[in-house]
Amino acid sequence: MLALRRVPTARQFAAQTSTSSTHSRLRGARYHDYVRVETPHGHIRVPLNSPKVIGVANDRGDRSHQEDFYGFSTLSLDPKELQLSVKKRFGVDWDPSLVSEVLSRQVVFVGVYDGHGGSGVSQYLRQELHGLFESSKASSIPELYDWIRSLGGYFKRFRGGVLAPWITDPPSQELLDLETRATLTFFQVDHNLSSDPMSQACGATASVALLHSLDAPATPFFSAKKLALTVAHCGDTRVMICSVNGGKAFPMTENHHADARVESIRLRRMMGSSLITDSFGESRWMGALTNTRCLGDLRYKKFGVTPEPEVRTKLLNGEEWAYLVLVSDGISSILSDDEIVDLARDAPDPRTAAKRILDFSQELGGEDNATAIVVPLAGWGKIKGPDQTKELREYRRIQAIGSERQRRM
Repeated sequence: MLALRRVPTARQFAAQTSTSSTHSRLRGARYHDYVRVETPHGHIRVPLNSPKVIGVANDRGDRSHQEDFYGFSTLSLDPKELQLSVKKRFGVDWDPSLVSEVLSRQVVFVGVYDGHGGSGVSQYLRQELHGLFESSKASSIPELYDWIRSLGGYFKRFRGGVLAPWITDPPSQELLDLETRATLTFFQVDHNLSSDPMSQACGATASVALLHSLDAPATPFFSAKKLALTVAHCGDTRVMICSVNGGKAFPMTENHHADARVESIRLRRMMGSSLITDSFGESRWMGALTNTRCLGDLRYKKFGVTPEPEVRTKLLNGEEWAYLVLVSDGISSILSDDEIVDLARDAPDPRTAAKRILDFSQELGGEDNATAIVVPLAGWGKIKGPDQTKELREYRRIQAIGSERQRRM
């Protein structure tokens, strides 16, 4: 059985300043900070950190330290695995042989990470999650499962979920699909973090979007006519897409709070009830945690707090969708999904769109760490219909100004 890869502790990663390309060389990973685009004269490289390709706005608010982080890269995954994922999720027979070998492996990864109890786990995710996602192997599942069971409590009854076929003896020889790879990777993060005492009381929520173009000839995500979207999610960071027709928000995540329907069913079935309402009327699991799914917070794992992601997928006709948005709860706790997508509409570029979202949340009094990421799709700049939340936003702005004046008096 293969031994799990040993990695430095999260605290050591928080102190590192190496670039992702250096990590790539050290590990032999194939992920990049650019996306390849096919032209009549060959491939060109478009940097993901261009404000016209992926827009990011990030601020610590009134907090003394930053616990929000994010990451994006282009992964190189097995085309047969991607083919299996597309077939299982959408019933589509995608043929990777119709595009070049390099482009058939190309998947763009975008993640937002919201730390709590410190920044160690969210910084670890920023530096490592994309690399782990690319390098995770089915052969590590049996040993990883043994470690998961050793957490005790809730996980003594854990049967593996989508990992179950690789736990049997002999294990399955099937390829991983993207849901299984995401689940394996999120659990692997907790295993890696378990060597650092910091991770007992420090954690992070995470939402990851994977964009895989199905076009032939190959096209990048921002112009793809047929795009497979996979979202792996733990906690209350959020992912949504904005439609061209009417500019409506389509959520790809649900907050994993203890009183949410999916989570309350899961936890009551396995753990009974440990839901406590605090003095502000907020429900907290074990009287301490807002989120019942997260990475890190290892001392709570045996009580049902899981890193197992909820995975949702959607096959996009690219020209019907304007952009994808990822936000931390420093924004989603202030703004509705509809307000978030309306703020991004008609922006000249994704960076400006992300900044508009962030700035407005802070104008309304947001004090938390906050992150907004805007990823353009083929319908960028083509939204039809009125801005539905414009009047509401103006009213909220006036109210916020009045409240601020009263506070200063």
